[in-house]
Amino acid sequence: MNAELTSYLPPSFETRRGLSIMDAEFPATFSADFMVKDVTKEEAQSIADAIAGTDHVLASGFDGTDKTFTDSSALFSVVFDGPEADPGVAAAVRAVRAAAEGRDLYEYSGLTSAYSDTLAREMIPIFAIAVAVIIGAIIFTSRSYFEIALFAVVFTVAAVLNMGTNFIFGEIGAITNSVAVILQLALAIDYAIILSHRYQDEAETKGYGKEALTEALSHSIVEISSSCLTTVAGLLALTLMQFRLGYDLGVVLAKGILCSMLTVFLLMPALISLTSRAIEKTRHKSFVPDVGRLARFLAKRGIVFAVIFAVLLPLAAFFASRVDYSFSNGTVDPVVGAKADGGGVIDSVFGYRTPVAILVPGGDYEKEKDLLDLIGTTDGVRTAAGLPNVGADGIYLTDAVSADELAALAGVDPVQARGLFSVYGRAKGVSGSDFEAPLCDLLAFFFDNFETNGGGGRFDASLIKSALAQFRGAEHDRIVLTVSLPVEGEESLALIDTLRGCGDSVYGEGKTVVIGDITSARDLEASFRGDRVLIGVLTVLFVLAVLLFTFRSVAGSVLLVAVIQGSIWLGFAVSYFTGTRAAFVTEMITTAVQMGATIDYAIVLMNRYLANRESLPKKDAMVAALRQSFPTVLTSGTIMTAAGLLIAFGISDVYVGHIGLAVGRGAAFSALIVLTVLPPMLVLFDRAIIGTMFSKRRNKFVK
Repeated sequence: MNAELTSYLPPSFETRRGLSIMDAEFPATFSADFMVKDVTKEEAQSIADAIAGTDHVLASGFDGTDKTFTDSSALFSVVFDGPEADPGVAAAVRAVRAAAEGRDLYEYSGLTSAYSDTLAREMIPIFAIAVAVIIGAIIFTSRSYFEIALFAVVFTVAAVLNMGTNFIFGEIGAITNSVAVILQLALAIDYAIILSHRYQDEAETKGYGKEALTEALSHSIVEISSSCLTTVAGLLALTLMQFRLGYDLGVVLAKGILCSMLTVFLLMPALISLTSRAIEKTRHKSFVPDVGRLARFLAKRGIVFAVIFAVLLPLAAFFASRVDYSFSNGTVDPVVGAKADGGGVIDSVFGYRTPVAILVPGGDYEKEKDLLDLIGTTDGVRTAAGLPNVGADGIYLTDAVSADELAALAGVDPVQARGLFSVYGRAKGVSGSDFEAPLCDLLAFFFDNFETNGGGGRFDASLIKSALAQFRGAEHDRIVLTVSLPVEGEESLALIDTLRGCGDSVYGEGKTVVIGDITSARDLEASFRGDRVLIGVLTVLFVLAVLLFTFRSVAGSVLLVAVIQGSIWLGFAVSYFTGTRAAFVTEMITTAVQMGATIDYAIVLMNRYLANRESLPKKDAMVAALRQSFPTVLTSGTIMTAAGLLIAFGISDVYVGHIGLAVGRGAAFSALIVLTVLPPMLVLFDRAIIGTMFSKRRNKFVK
């Protein structure tokens, strides 16, 4: 399961290229910052010693200076010797936490395995609550208690089909895996509700049996198919994003929608047929209030709502376009219920410690030293480490040494050291052992070809091995920096340009690669700028095409899209006025999901309106359509809103939380607008809707 957002960047982006090089040439490590508050320096040193003695810990980074101890707070920057998924590393992280047990501990890391586990654990109670809310909504709008059992069987089968077929993708993202089931439930429960409500309508005149079921299927198949296609169209628009999380989420959810539709069409009719007697016997009085009074009011005064909506539409679009988005975890405003970012708390005490790496062509240690010297004079750089400045007692890994010097440094017999030099010299085309060579090259050759006792010299063999592995790759060397600037901002980007300029001046243009959280945020923002317009336009076009195919009315299709797009803009305008800084993935994913899913509400109302319009005048047709579609729209809107808000306020991850909040809020806006603004608009634009139909059906409507 993939939880690393930068892995979804296109291969051409600098961050993705740099990460590919590091994945290929350098061992996977994991680093984390731990801050302990209200400790003395002696207590902090004791914790540092315990951390340093923990298996799988390479370094703990505590030196007692102002950089690591201030205001009774201690900072431990811990580097582990394996990837985050390694069980040993996970155990080491727990051991580090245990070293500070009983104290106020703040932690910032990218432990994606824990991230995935946390999301999965948090989704369990959320899903349980969502099911309870959904059952309550269905009971309120149903006409038979047994419908709940039918819906449970149908959705369980659809969800299992979707999850079971995810293996075809090989790997899916942690975000997708966490929210897919509940979003599938919220998106696709409509189909079962539509068929069930149609069956109950037909059963009132034809009885509970096959005739009513056949008639219900013939009427609902258009609504369900068009709803499914619009939802799939919106989700498939996500697959065209440069940022490949959209593809991941789009294909999994689109497949889930298709699984749901097929289950409703192929399984649910059989279940209804087999349990028609149980459905009839468990009938109950509808709890949904009659909205006839509201419908008649909208028929007379609804134009006011339409005018208000028309005025708000351009304003909502303007303010929605001005929402400020974040491209890194630490700068996202957490949704209520989300945990505060540990990195932000640490930054407030010790300042920014943003990591940056520079990949340079390997082997030219003079140039590498020149680059490190140049970087050392650059404002904003806190620390810089590379082969030329890693060492002890004035001896560094890139210094040239003789055989006798190597013997003293490595703690080996001088004869063995001269033998090593002879073997090394032959490999390099040099005879004898009377020459000097870079220490890092000799040690790497030594570790590959000779046994070591791990001590006796001035350098610890295990630490040297780790240092060589971290800074020396097959074709590239790596310089690791920390900078005193935030991940996002013009000043941070200017520093990256300065560092790139330093690399170009030493190695030549384009020979070095600068990567880190700052470049990740920059590349994510660049991806977002292009995807934002693309996804918005494609979603509208895809959905519009499906609506044209369904209703064969140009004006009618445009009207439905405008209503839902307006509700999307209204939802994001709220973020602008509340000053919320949301995660960048929120807008694109929510736009596609909301447009594809909540337009179902408008489709149900429009379909009922056109059916009634064949025998009734436009105002009477609108009143009848609203009364007929109200239970379905209310149920679907309630479920979608509840699912989104439960995710928002129950998940600690800021990305998932903001997606849930936007989807839930958008669904509420969509349902409200469909039930109050769309009905009078159907009456207002009745002539245009019928007049722009390109089918013979337009001749069937009452004049």
